[in-house]
Amino acid sequence: MISTNDFSTGLTIELDDDIYQVINFEHSKSGRGGAFVRTKLKSLTDGHVMNKTFRAGEKVKQAHIETKKMQYLYKDGDKHVFMDEGTYEQTFLNEETLGEKLKYLKDNMTIEVSFYEGRPIDINLPTAVELKVTYAPPAVKGDTVSGGTKEVELETGLKLQVPLFIERGTIIKVDTRTGEYLSRA
Repeated sequence: MISTNDFSTGLTIELDDDIYQVINFEHSKSGRGGAFVRTKLKSLTDGHVMNKTFRAGEKVKQAHIETKKMQYLYKDGDKHVFMDEGTYEQTFLNEETLGEKLKYLKDNMTIEVSFYEGRPIDINLPTAVELKVTYAPPAVKGDTVSGGTKEVELETGLKLQVPLFIERGTIIKVDTRTGEYLSRA
């Protein structure tokens, strides 16, 4: 058990039969009554975000998350197969759990998979990935009305805005936190 006074960003807790990560927290004291802690929590099972207020000093159960380096192998229906690089044991995660992170996954990519009580709950992507451009419209000389960018499609199906000089077949770096173009690889 952990006190709400000891909350920190990134801490994982158990609440209402779900696992949450503390995204943001703020200790407050009003004129009357006791102090309280306002938090923004993200569910690690389905990704929804909620705001919750706790009394200061209230106890909650801390969730211990284990991470393993795993290799993404392939998609099998709506399941995605990951392999432990040490034991060669395979783990399956469904599309609903992975959500938007699927747009950054390539075959044979090594990532961290988070486990809670032996079951996989999430993946931790690197901050930047290198992806190949599969479709890029031609750049028209003098077309800077749109700010000098164009929309391209990457090998994973992700669409994003890139500078006009990026062409089909170019490998680019993409920020997995914001989904924005960083540079050519």
